[in-house]
Amino acid sequence: MIEVTEKAAAELKALLEQEGKPDLALRIFVAGVACSGVQYGLALDEEVKEDDVTMESNGIKLVMAKDIERNFSEGSIDYIEDENGKGFLIRNPNAGGGCGTCGGCH
Repeated sequence: MIEVTEKAAAELKALLEQEGKPDLALRIFVAGVACSGVQYGLALDEEVKEDDVTMESNGIKLVMAKDIERNFSEGSIDYIEDENGKGFLIRNPNAGGGCGTCGGCH
């Protein structure tokens, strides 16, 4: 189960309210692959495809392709604000530990 923290849920609900579309789902998708593993992205989506998996956490509907759920079944989505800015943070405990080829991951 992917957890949407209370802070992230509050920010998402405010965004959905601002957009006037409270029924949109939060889609998790593969945004790319880096030496630290698969990188995920988030988007608001009104379409649920036939092969999607849906779930809910803290009142937020989550949608993702089945192959993503296998690799991202215990992650979390948080909202952070710090000196570098603010935004949503995706944490996946199943992510790879780095390939060791670039030297910058250690």
